[in-house]
Amino acid sequence: MQEQYRTIAREGVHETEINKSRFICSLAPAATEQEAQDFIRRVRAEHPSASHNCFAYVIGADAGLQKASDDGEPGGTAGVPMLQMLMRRDVRYAVAVVTRYFGGVKLGAGGLIRAYGGAVGEALDALGTETRRRYRLATITVDHQRAGRLENDLRATGRAVREVRYAAAVTIEVGLPEAELNAFRGWLADASAGTALLELGGETYGTL
Repeated sequence: MQEQYRTIAREGVHETEINKSRFICSLAPAATEQEAQDFIRRVRAEHPSASHNCFAYVIGADAGLQKASDDGEPGGTAGVPMLQMLMRRDVRYAVAVVTRYFGGVKLGAGGLIRAYGGAVGEALDALGTETRRRYRLATITVDHQRAGRLENDLRATGRAVREVRYAAAVTIEVGLPEAELNAFRGWLADASAGTALLELGGETYGTL
């Protein structure tokens, strides 16, 4: 698995104009291919009179699924440079749609490649990205007396607390980088006077 990847911080739109053509880049996070396709359909519905609605998306932390479409532009001049920009920026689980309203001036193949790739790059700069890091899920079980302080200590030391459940005992689910597991065991023993139990689970990704 990838140790980390970037994704789009929030859904949004960024517009630029090149030789009288409007290039509107719509970006969104997408956890699945279905989410990406739904977003593309939504953008197309919002711009039915546009000259083109080209798209690119990357799904998977390892970029296992990649698709792009030129939507009528000359082959390789729109979707591919958009996809290349996402890959160059290490952006995953993301979809980009660039809507073009033709302004009457032809840009040529090189101009189109720069325009579509550049529209995605500018939108990423404007909307921002966030880094997600691979974590090992772990469940801490502790008594009620120590739970509140332990949770506060976890948060104060920057641990990724995901969920806290209260029952006969308190369970706290956290995300831990694999490399920190041994050190965390020692920290937890000290913080709970040896009373907390640690159970390791699967892996996931979380925001740094």
